[in-house]
Amino acid sequence: MAEDWNPALYLSFEDERTRPPRDLLARVPLSQPRRIVDLGCGPGNSTELLAQRWPQAEVTGIDTSPAMIEQARLRVPGARFDIGDISTWELPEATDLLFANAVMQWVPDHLDVLARLVEGLPEGGVLAVQMPDNVGEPSHLLMEETAAAGPWAGRVAGAGREALLGVGAYYDRLAPLARHVDVWHTLYNHPLEGPSAIADWFRSTGLRRFLAPLDEAERAAFLEDYTARLAQAYPARVDGRVLLRFPRLFIVAVR
Repeated sequence: MAEDWNPALYLSFEDERTRPPRDLLARVPLSQPRRIVDLGCGPGNSTELLAQRWPQAEVTGIDTSPAMIEQARLRVPGARFDIGDISTWELPEATDLLFANAVMQWVPDHLDVLARLVEGLPEGGVLAVQMPDNVGEPSHLLMEETAAAGPWAGRVAGAGREALLGVGAYYDRLAPLARHVDVWHTLYNHPLEGPSAIADWFRSTGLRRFLAPLDEAERAAFLEDYTARLAQAYPARVDGRVLLRFPRLFIVAVR
C-alpha cells in the first residue's frame, strides 16, 4: 500500500497552494449553489473557501487519503467529508458545483472523467478545475534526472506524472457537452527560501512516487542529489530567495 499523504508538509506552503483555488473560485459564475462537491479536497483548504463563499450550501469533500480527510474534517467542521476515488465516484443529483483543485492530473484518463462529470451536472451546473501544468519545468525534469542517475534507477523508472493534454483537447471534448467553456493558464512565480524549500514543496506531491520505493537512507540520498540539481537550476535572487516558476491550467465548464 502506498504511503499516505502528509497534510502538515502539504500545508507548510498553504498560502501558495491556496492562491490557485482562490483564483479559480473567482471565475465560478454561480450565485447560490445548493450542493457543492470539492473533488480531491486534500486538507480542506479549498473546501474552506467554498464554505465561506456559500455558507448556506451543502458542501462535501472527497479524497482518497484518510489523513487528508481527517485534517479537512477538523478544518471545516460544517462540511461533510468522505473517502472516495474520482475515477469511479458517482455524481449526486442536483449538484450545482464540482470543484477540482490540483487533483485531476493524478486521475487516469482524466479527460474521460471530466467529460463524465460535466454530463452529470444539471443545466447551469459548473465544473471548475485547476491542474499543475509543470512537468516540463526544471523542478520535474530534475526529478527524472535524479531518478535515472542513482542506484535506485530500476525501481523508480517511470514514476513521474504524465504531461497534461493540450488546451485544445480539453476544449474540444468539453465544449459539445457545455454551453460555455473557459480554459486558461496562469503562471505563478513563488518566492521560496531556497532549493531545499522547493524539494520540500514537492516531497508532499510530485516526489512521492519517486521516494515511496526507497528506504530511509536512499530517500535522504535522493533528496540530497535532487536539491543539489535544484540549486543549479534556481539561482538565488537579490534577497537570497529562489523563484519557483509554476504554470497551472484552469477550466470552467458551464453545463
